[in-house]
Amino acid sequence: MRTRIHSILLLVWAVATVFRAGAAEKVAFEVSSPLTVAVGEAFRVEFTLNAEPDKDTFEAPSFEGFDVLAGPTVAKGSSISIINGSMTQSTSYTYTFVVLAQQAGNIVIGPARIEVKGKRYATNPLPIEVVQERGAGRPQGDRDNRDEQSGEADAQRRIANDDILLRAIVSRTSVFKGEPLRVTFKLYERVNVVGYDGVKFPSFNGFWAQELNTDNAPRRRETYNGKVYETLVAREFLLYPQQSGTLTIDPAELTAVAQVVVQSRNIDPFFGGGHEVYNVPRKVQSQRVTVSVKNLPAGAPESFNGAVGRFTLDATLPPERIAANSASTYTVKIAGSGNLTFVQAPKLTLPTSFEQYNVKTTESINTTAAGITGYRQFEYPFIARAEGTYEVAPVEFTYFDPERMQYTTLRAKPLTLDVTPDAGGSSGAPVVPGLGMSKEEVRLLGQDIRFIKLGNPQLRLDRKPFHFSTAYWVSLAVILATFGAAYVALRRRIRERQNVALVRGKRANKVAVQRFRAAKRHMEEQNRHAFYDEMLRALWGYMSDKLNIPVANLTKENVREELHKRGIPAEQSQRFTAIVTQCDEAQYSPAASSQMHEVYAEGVDFISQIESAIKH
Repeated sequence: MRTRIHSILLLVWAVATVFRAGAAEKVAFEVSSPLTVAVGEAFRVEFTLNAEPDKDTFEAPSFEGFDVLAGPTVAKGSSISIINGSMTQSTSYTYTFVVLAQQAGNIVIGPARIEVKGKRYATNPLPIEVVQERGAGRPQGDRDNRDEQSGEADAQRRIANDDILLRAIVSRTSVFKGEPLRVTFKLYERVNVVGYDGVKFPSFNGFWAQELNTDNAPRRRETYNGKVYETLVAREFLLYPQQSGTLTIDPAELTAVAQVVVQSRNIDPFFGGGHEVYNVPRKVQSQRVTVSVKNLPAGAPESFNGAVGRFTLDATLPPERIAANSASTYTVKIAGSGNLTFVQAPKLTLPTSFEQYNVKTTESINTTAAGITGYRQFEYPFIARAEGTYEVAPVEFTYFDPERMQYTTLRAKPLTLDVTPDAGGSSGAPVVPGLGMSKEEVRLLGQDIRFIKLGNPQLRLDRKPFHFSTAYWVSLAVILATFGAAYVALRRRIRERQNVALVRGKRANKVAVQRFRAAKRHMEEQNRHAFYDEMLRALWGYMSDKLNIPVANLTKENVREELHKRGIPAEQSQRFTAIVTQCDEAQYSPAASSQMHEVYAEGVDFISQIESAIKH
């Protein structure tokens, strides 16, 4: 009895699993046919649905330009698979037509329509190239000379120059600095391609590049230059120009291996002629593309730090009443779409009696073909040391909207902070407005004043006068020497602060060390994307500060030239390029997790050597 109940429960579970798996499957309705046919040649057009259709809802296209010889013939298929205890069921319906082309040209088969559970689906229009006859366009003597040439040469000759193409397609050719554009490297094929070798994509000099996920990009059929091709997206990037002017996207290149079937030259005496299959490599290269990058308009507000796109600002203010010597946080969240990766923390100005600490940044960024979306959140921790009432100016954030072609400034609400004495009754040494002194210092003024003694002073000379004595001259000399040394040191400090390049160079290593520490934390957490992103910021930021190269002009070539000017060997320049390239590629390589320790050690060692070689 128990065995029977167990079997029934198992059957119910299996049926429920099947229906659940079938319900979760995404409905797809697709069409397929030969890419090229000849006039008068009959061929099959198949419409495939991977679900159970509603009864009598299939609508065939008109097949204008073709004669329908047969169809539709309906075939149903189903399958059940169990993998690791998980059961899945799939059902498919195929509607087949046999048609014949009437005339040469590019003819489009319109969409077919069908309904599944009341929802309507349609196939994409399908272009087909109709030629006069198979092999049209070949030299007349080709067949006669076939015996005199090898089968491999015949296979080479069967692939025309435009049978395999690689194109670079950009979403726009004129953008503002910091405004994203998308470049798609797409393959166009009219022959059977079985593999690719020697794939090489450009380095995108002058751009910050973010690769998009194209793993699930489907093959499509398109018409280009009057011919029908099967197309496939090879690689797609989102590019953010970092400098204005005319930038060039260099060509991508690869070698496509096409499979060609030719008539065998060796005729079997019993079975007659046969066929031979050859793999023919064909190297293709995309065209060079130029992009015009416009500089941002003049007159940007002071709160603009390079953000381009469309954003919102949300500020979480601290409590309006806090105790002295207690900590609080001012939080700013900037969300939207644009060059969000480059958005910096807005400036928060607090009273001088407040202690402000390093800003903590958190982010959630999603990269799509439309651009980068998400948010960056900045937390400003501080401690209020002195009691009183303070007005905190609102945080401002300005971005450039390329669609409206104008700057937009966002502001948080103004804040009034009432700082009360702490739990111990201490006032936190509040500052007296207008005097620049605390109340304790004001009370000490009463102890510094003494009354003048009245009556006969009875003054008498008790010792030798200090004026013009040896001690007087020595003290005067020491005072003058101290004043001179202080003056020289102060002037030197002023000159150093005025020399922006020197200041940036001195703090370059300190900033890089902080970013390396952050990268190490990401490495320990196995956060691969955040680790490589922080490593790139550390390396590029160090080079920008150390070599005094503006961020807008920061490219691998500029870094190489500056290192050469400062006497750094070319091997070190190549080493920097290799590390940056490895970080760029490893961000999206699943196998790169084990390389994080090597990349981290290599980056730290490189910065240490450059720091030792370049002294400011």
